[in-house]
Amino acid sequence: MAGEAGMFTVHQTVGTVLCCKCGILMAPNAANMCVKCLRSEIDITEGLQKHVIIIHCPECDCYLQPPRTWLKAQVESKELLTFCVKRLKNLNKVRLIHAEFIWTEPHSKRIKVKLRVQKEVLNGAVLEQAFLVEYVVQDQMCESCSKVQANPDQWVAAVQLRQHVSHRRTFFYLEQLILKHDAAVRAIRIRQMDRGIDFFFSNRSHAVKFVEFVQKVVPIKSRSDKQLVSQDSKSNSYNYKYTFSVEICPICREDLICLPPKLAASLGNLGPIVICTKISNVIALLDPLTLRHCFLDADQYWRTSFTSLLSSKQLVEYVVLDVDPISSEVNVGGSKYVLADVQVARVSDFGKNDTMFFVRTHLGHLLNAGDYALGYDMHAANSNDMELDTYKGLVIPEVILIKKSYEEKRQKKRGKPRSWKLKSLNMEVDASETRGRADEEKRNADYEQFIRDLEENPELRFNISLYRNKEYQPSEMASVTDGEEDAPSVPLEELLADLEIQGEAEEDEGMKE
Repeated sequence: MAGEAGMFTVHQTVGTVLCCKCGILMAPNAANMCVKCLRSEIDITEGLQKHVIIIHCPECDCYLQPPRTWLKAQVESKELLTFCVKRLKNLNKVRLIHAEFIWTEPHSKRIKVKLRVQKEVLNGAVLEQAFLVEYVVQDQMCESCSKVQANPDQWVAAVQLRQHVSHRRTFFYLEQLILKHDAAVRAIRIRQMDRGIDFFFSNRSHAVKFVEFVQKVVPIKSRSDKQLVSQDSKSNSYNYKYTFSVEICPICREDLICLPPKLAASLGNLGPIVICTKISNVIALLDPLTLRHCFLDADQYWRTSFTSLLSSKQLVEYVVLDVDPISSEVNVGGSKYVLADVQVARVSDFGKNDTMFFVRTHLGHLLNAGDYALGYDMHAANSNDMELDTYKGLVIPEVILIKKSYEEKRQKKRGKPRSWKLKSLNMEVDASETRGRADEEKRNADYEQFIRDLEENPELRFNISLYRNKEYQPSEMASVTDGEEDAPSVPLEELLADLEIQGEAEEDEGMKE
C-alpha cells in the first residue's frame, strides 16, 4: 500500500476568473483584466516616437549621429538597426524585446522598424505590445564629401610610398593587402608613380592610420612634414598640408644578400651569404648551406641598411642531374627544407659543353633528377659589393639555387586564362610618369611574375583574396599530363572559401579587377 501511495500524483489545476471589464474566462493576473481590455485601457507605446528624421550622406553611405558623428552602415544591417533604435527618445521607459526591419521600396527614402516592447502596468501586470516606427531619410553630404565635391584635388594629407628596386612586385602584393583590409577606403585619390604609389586623404588621422597599417605588413621607415596653407590669427586657426614619406626596405623575396660583418656577428655568425625567404613586418633570412635562419625587424635593418647582392632579375635556369639528400626535413619559420648535394648544369650550356656544378642546396625536398631550378650563377657573376670584399678567404659557392622552375610546364598553358583573378585599386597614372610601350611591357612582366609567385607559394597568398574568373572554362584547360607533375596553380577550394567569407558583396561588384 505504501508503494501504491508513493506512485499517486496530484495534478495541480490553474483556476480561471472572469475579466472585470468584459466578463470572459481568463487566467488570473494582478489587474484581473484580459489582454484585450488591458490594451484598450492602456497604450504602453504612448509617448514613444513613431516618426523620426535621419540624415544620410549618399556619397559615403553614412548616417549622422548627432551632433557631428557619421556612422557607416549598410541597408538592413545590424549597425543600421542599432543606430535606428538609439535615435528613439523615451525608449528607456519600456523594455525592448525585439526589433526588426520591415521591407520598403529602396527608393522610397523610408526605413520601417518593427519594435516589440514590454512594460509593467496596473498592479504589477506586464503588458507586451508591438508598434511600427517610420524613419524618413534625408540626403545631406557630410563635411568631408562636401569638400571633395567642391574641389576633388583638395587633400590635407598625402602618403608617398616608395621602394628603390627595379620591379613592382612588392607594390602588387601590398595592393592586395590594402584591398583585403580596406586600408585605403578613406583615400580620396590614388596615383601610380614611377617607383611607388601616392595616397591622398582629406584628414591627417586617416593618413596616420594608413601608415600604421603599412608598417604592420612591410618593413618601412617614414618621416612627416607639414606646410602652412592658411591661417587666421584672430581665431587662432591654422590650416596645414601634411606629407608622409614612407620608404619600403629594398630587400625582396628571393634576393641574395651578403650580411655586413657586424650584423653577421650579432646574429651568431650567420651566413654571411644568405637568402631572403619572406618579407612581412620582418625580413626572414636563410643560410642555404646550413639551414640556419633569423628574422630582422625594421629597426634592425635600417640600423645597418644593407642591399642585395643579386636580385630575382638575375636568376639563371639550371637542369638538375642528380640529387643526394643529406638531412631530414627541417621546419624553418613555417616552411620545410631539406639539405641536399645536387649536380646541376646551366640550361644554356646543356648539350654544348660538359660544364657541371656540384653544390649544396636547401631544396632537397622539391628537386629530383631531370627537374629545372632557378639560381644565381656565382661562378660567372661580376659583383662589386663592398661587404663581400670585407670577408677575406670567404669561399663562395659556384651556384646558389633559389627555387624550382616550372617554365617548361607553363609553356603548355601559355595564353590560356586562369581560373582566378585579383582585384586592383582604382589608381590614376601620372602623365609625367608614362614612358611608352616598353614601360608598360615591363610592368606586365612584373605582374605576370607576381601571379606565378602566388601560384607557386601558398604561404604568399595566405593573406590575399582570390576571386573566381567568370571567363575561365574548365574544358579549355583540360589536358592529359600522362602522370607528370603539372605546373602549380591555385586550388579551387581556396576560391570557394574566399567567396563564402566575403558574401554577396563581390557578386554585386561583378568581380571586377
